[in-house]
Amino acid sequence: MSTSAPAAAAATHRVVSSPAGRIHLVEQGSGPLVLLVHGFPESWYSWRHQLPALAAAGYRAVAIDVRGYGRSSKPADVAAYRMLELVEDNVAVVRALGERTAVIVGHDWGATIAADSAVVRPDVFRAVGLLSVPYAPPGGPRPSDVFAQMGGDEEFYVSYFQATGRAEAEIEPDVRGWLAGFYAALSADTMPPAGAPDPHFVSRGGRLRDRFPTGRLPAWLSEDDLDVYAAEFERTGMSGALNRYRNMDRDWEDLADFNGSPITQPSLFIGGARDASTTWMADAIEAYPATLPGLVSSRILDGCGHWIQQERRAEVNEILTGWLASLPG
Repeated sequence: MSTSAPAAAAATHRVVSSPAGRIHLVEQGSGPLVLLVHGFPESWYSWRHQLPALAAAGYRAVAIDVRGYGRSSKPADVAAYRMLELVEDNVAVVRALGERTAVIVGHDWGATIAADSAVVRPDVFRAVGLLSVPYAPPGGPRPSDVFAQMGGDEEFYVSYFQATGRAEAEIEPDVRGWLAGFYAALSADTMPPAGAPDPHFVSRGGRLRDRFPTGRLPAWLSEDDLDVYAAEFERTGMSGALNRYRNMDRDWEDLADFNGSPITQPSLFIGGARDASTTWMADAIEAYPATLPGLVSSRILDGCGHWIQQERRAEVNEILTGWLASLPG
């Protein structure tokens, strides 16, 4: 794709039908479809720097609100947030946009959603880009058993999120303050120093936010940006977002037919050197020759934390557009 394409039109908001009921999306540009899937606790807005860059490079860039977030539907049933449902939402978006196939790119939980979309529906998703969370094929031990064994006397945050209402009771009285702390805890320029208590774990009887840094926002996050994120969660509550974590055992059962499956489509991985997802899952990255045989590029960004496409917007845009240009038409 040429980077000298005419200036793209402004981004537009749409709502399309899906198995969830509706999916809200933001669209910019024209050309091959690139579907952008956010993670926790974010929204389509986390791709605000990529939408115009991809549009200018000649792509139809579409960032969705995952079900449970923003203006997308928020089913009441916890089981409605299982992975296979989210995959079908993504397929429904592609179809609603009048396309047969798309490249899918995800960050954090969105990376796992994107990867599983590529595994389950290779007929629709012709290439996959993963940011922050490496690909690990379905299978292995039951997730809840693994998480319960982590942390010793402390509780891993994924386990802390399991009981409906528990994390909501911590977050919802002060959504903006909690989000500010969570974003700062995982950002390279504001995360706790080495040796400090790990913000991914909760002391017995404590709260996750007890270990969040306070006092300043990370460089990538303005007060206005924080207002956008906070306003969405203040309106919707946190249950829809947290319900993704509450389906990991269901996913383990639902995806059993895909245990050990590689992603054979062209793929991309971008990790942050200071992101726990990259370090905890180093073995998954080392296994890429077997699990991502179509891997085009794997990049670890020095000095970068978890919020990759926001912390290092220009570098990520360059990597993404370069990778997209390398894909078969």
